[in-house]
Amino acid sequence: MNYRIIFFIISMCLGIFSSAYAQTTKIQTVVIDAGHGGKDAGAVGKKAKEKNITLAVAKKTGEYIKKNYPDVKVIYTRSTDVFVELMERARIANRNNADLFISIHCNSVANSPKTQGVETFIMGEHRNSANLAVAKRENASILYENDAQENYGGFDPNSTEAYIVFSFLQSEFKQRSLELAEFVQNELVYKAKRGDRGVQQAGFLVLYKTAMPSVLIELGFISNPTEEAYMMSAEGQDYLASAIYRAFKKYKIHYEKESVELQQEIVEKPKDEGVVYKVQFATRTQPVNNPESAYPGLKDIEYYEHNGMCKYTAGRFATEAEANKYRKEVVKKGYTDAFVVKFENGIRK
Repeated sequence: MNYRIIFFIISMCLGIFSSAYAQTTKIQTVVIDAGHGGKDAGAVGKKAKEKNITLAVAKKTGEYIKKNYPDVKVIYTRSTDVFVELMERARIANRNNADLFISIHCNSVANSPKTQGVETFIMGEHRNSANLAVAKRENASILYENDAQENYGGFDPNSTEAYIVFSFLQSEFKQRSLELAEFVQNELVYKAKRGDRGVQQAGFLVLYKTAMPSVLIELGFISNPTEEAYMMSAEGQDYLASAIYRAFKKYKIHYEKESVELQQEIVEKPKDEGVVYKVQFATRTQPVNNPESAYPGLKDIEYYEHNGMCKYTAGRFATEAEANKYRKEVVKKGYTDAFVVKFENGIRK
């Protein structure tokens, strides 16, 4: 493994462990990502380009959500035929404190026009060569970026060796991402009547920096003339978009019900009295065995559970100003996404 890959592993791990995911009890913001765009056409069929299909389905999905849930903010990473860097797509979601990130794509395989079906991916280690091939093709978008060498630590999307990095990573939002992915896959298969290729894992650059549950959907194979025609048609796009919307709806209902139940448990068992400000700096899927060793240099390390996640804080302050002052110290220690959180009678506000 060369030094570039080692650097990439370190940068990715730091980005994950310092993420600031401050989701509330409701799904308030969803970012919909139309894959590729502009100079990056994505996969190309006999008649269609991936970038055009993904944009159409993304916008239709967003319209379904806005129509049925006007209180939910829908943000597109692109709403026209423009090129957006993979890292910027994740940044858009993070800047807007999105609760969900949905990336829409079309699949393709050379010299196999009969290969068909939908599959939904979450961030993870590829389990087979087919999943690796999908990740390589989607990650190849960075080849259109001017600063890819610097932004991705020399990551080569065409190198199998480079994907070793993803075996080191465990997405802190894996369980929630998996739940969303299963809703999406079921709707596409059983309601939109698409072939079932299952829920999969692979190392997608567009997903690894998102600080919220995230999925990448492959709507079908543009290399299959029948599926290409379906994805190009207005009717096919409506079916696909409505399936994604129904999956969003089911996830929203499921998540919000669980969140309310958890909040009720917290209210019944308050741990503190009065108002306390802390600095949240990391989120983990399970408690750290020795937080003082894992996070050296931080004081009063604690964690609270929310949505099945362990959210770590440092410091305890009577005023927000004191907490903000300490947050600057935490940021200097490498936790660049640290932010101040308020607790009242042991409940996160």
